[in-house]
Amino acid sequence: MKQATQQITQQRMKQRVQQKIHKGTKMKKQTGFTLIELVIVVVILGFLAVTAIPKFLDLTEQAKQANIEGMAGGFATGVSLARAQWESEGRPKNASNQHSVNYDGTTVYLTVEVLNSVRPGYILGTTAASTIANVNCIEVWNAIFQQPPSTSTTDLDVDSSVDYFVSKDTNNLCHYYLKASLARDTNDSTKYDDPANSTAVGNSFTYDPSNSEVIVYINDQI
Repeated sequence: MKQATQQITQQRMKQRVQQKIHKGTKMKKQTGFTLIELVIVVVILGFLAVTAIPKFLDLTEQAKQANIEGMAGGFATGVSLARAQWESEGRPKNASNQHSVNYDGTTVYLTVEVLNSVRPGYILGTTAASTIANVNCIEVWNAIFQQPPSTSTTDLDVDSSVDYFVSKDTNNLCHYYLKASLARDTNDSTKYDDPANSTAVGNSFTYDPSNSEVIVYINDQI
């Protein structure tokens, strides 16, 4: 009798265990996504991609625009401060008729007046000079800013650490391009296109040492 009771008890325990396993299996199957749910998730992700990516790209372009505008503003301020200091010191010049001033610990050379074409007192660089033909655009940049972003007149590599591409045109205007705003070279994806002194490509600003004019140019990247 005792043995029969034990067998019945064991059978009932086995049945309960099997029922629990069966229920657990059922619950496990119910935790998955249905095909419709997956389709809905994919549609939502697609919608977010369509709406969010353009906004992100737009923010990137806005950041590039703010960068060049901020640098141009600081540059123009520096040019004005150098001239103001030169004026306050009585327009000093050396025996070679070169205007200069010690601007923030650096001797900078300034323009000499030429009737109807060049106004005096605007920075040309740190190398002795008196005519705008001798303007050194990178020297001006480095003298104006205390911690200037890196510049180059030749480096257009995409992966280099140079931030700004600098050039001077035949009218002795200095061009400062935010390199990341230039289009990629169609023949070499590791380089940016040479802007060739154009104001119609990339984000840039120009400096005219004859009258201190600083002009910003914003162009959508192609």
